[in-house]
Amino acid sequence: MWTRLLRSTSDQDGVPDSVLTLTAIVLLLRPLDVWWLTPFALALACLSLILRSVRRAPITWLVMATLVAARIIVVWPLSDNHIYLLAYWCLAIGLALSSPAPAATLSTSSRWMLGAAFGLAVLWKGVLSPDYVDGRFFRVTLLTDERFADASLVLGGLSRDQMALNRQFLEPLPEGAALLEPPAFVEPPRLRAFATVATWGGLVLEALVALFHLLPGGGRIAAVRHAALLTFCATTYALAPVAGFGWLLAAMGLAQCQAHQRALHGAYVAVFVLIVLYAELPWAGVLADWTAR
Repeated sequence: MWTRLLRSTSDQDGVPDSVLTLTAIVLLLRPLDVWWLTPFALALACLSLILRSVRRAPITWLVMATLVAARIIVVWPLSDNHIYLLAYWCLAIGLALSSPAPAATLSTSSRWMLGAAFGLAVLWKGVLSPDYVDGRFFRVTLLTDERFADASLVLGGLSRDQMALNRQFLEPLPEGAALLEPPAFVEPPRLRAFATVATWGGLVLEALVALFHLLPGGGRIAAVRHAALLTFCATTYALAPVAGFGWLLAAMGLAQCQAHQRALHGAYVAVFVLIVLYAELPWAGVLADWTAR
């Protein structure tokens, strides 16, 4: 057993090296944020990028899954959703590389994990959260979450003064208290439309990703499966401030590519790089400053 876990798998097993490389990059770009865990995770991720024998050894990813799981336990219950998915994904890689059919095992694991994650997201948002489907979530978030502020200014048609007044209007007061002269609340039609598109556009895309990942089969089903996931990543993370989730989804989607699907392989790598640019280039802030002149 230990021999199998320590043995590096060959390139002929079909698991794309790029899947392992992108996953290691995700771990480097988003450290674990626990001082005594971070050095081990960063060192292992660096070794994975440098040494092929480390990158393709099952034990590497089983250890990494353990480190990520330890991080979840230490900061419980404050971990972002994608940290849980990252732990499962590292475990799936380790188990797949130690199996008789690594490529098929990892591809199937990726499909089911993505189908389950998106399916549960649709269940939570579309069925169990009435404040999401009626638009309240994004109508409030676009005004109160500083990470969406620039996008709300550019796409929602708000001025900075109106944004400040709206935040004062939405600021919670002690129970039973009320302002004698509450500030004005301004919600331009563009902002309301932006919230509606963000609500239903995201929900429909998530439902498509979930449905076609849970459906078995290749051909057209697989084509729609990849198209839905790529579209979700390319559009959602232009605004959503959780680039680590997008990078992880791109790596997981890449694991489902066949060896001959070079264009599809390149599309996932391109989306990964695009999400890096979304995270590092303040495009909405630049546009907001430019339009405010």
